[in-house]
Amino acid sequence: MLDQKTLDRLWDFDDPKLSEERFRAALADQQYNADEKAELATQLGRAIGLQGRFEEADALLDSIDGEEPTVGVRILLERARLLNSSRHAAMAVPLFEQAAELADHLGEEFLTVDALHMLALADSAHAEPWTRSALEYASAARDPETRRWMVALHNNLGRELRIAGRFTEALVEFQLAEQWAERFGTPAQQQYAREAILGCELDLAAG
Repeated sequence: MLDQKTLDRLWDFDDPKLSEERFRAALADQQYNADEKAELATQLGRAIGLQGRFEEADALLDSIDGEEPTVGVRILLERARLLNSSRHAAMAVPLFEQAAELADHLGEEFLTVDALHMLALADSAHAEPWTRSALEYASAARDPETRRWMVALHNNLGRELRIAGRFTEALVEFQLAEQWAERFGTPAQQQYAREAILGCELDLAAG
């Protein structure tokens, strides 16, 4: 199957149309075998869905052969993402749960954390426990790409806690996000964490 870095190089989440073009070009590239092309197709579906073309994306996912287990996980993930993006979060939750369970069973660490992180978004009433589960899983991961999730997860949890007025706890999460960003993150993630820390410190001073 494809290395996550290969998919990351094709993705530009700020420009899903460009991502769509890249994935279409990759699908026409003969260097990829059938299973790899099926995996690429799931990401093409995601790029299409991010542009709001939900029915087209859903039809594409229906057409993908999901017999290869990792491809099956990705189909579950992207179908659930489509549901969540089209305001059917309650329907997305069980699919994300299935994706997390299957990915864990397969030892697909990155996809397990991805599913848990999406559960925190789709099941907002339980966002904190889902995010803490994702953090626990990612912190013990052997895969460096999976450990990079720690930056976003600590940021997400910090944001949730700050919204809830739990500023001291939020500050700790943003500090952890900064530490992980220094190790694995981008300059933008490092800057975001620093700004969040300053914001929390101001909240605490005002309180």
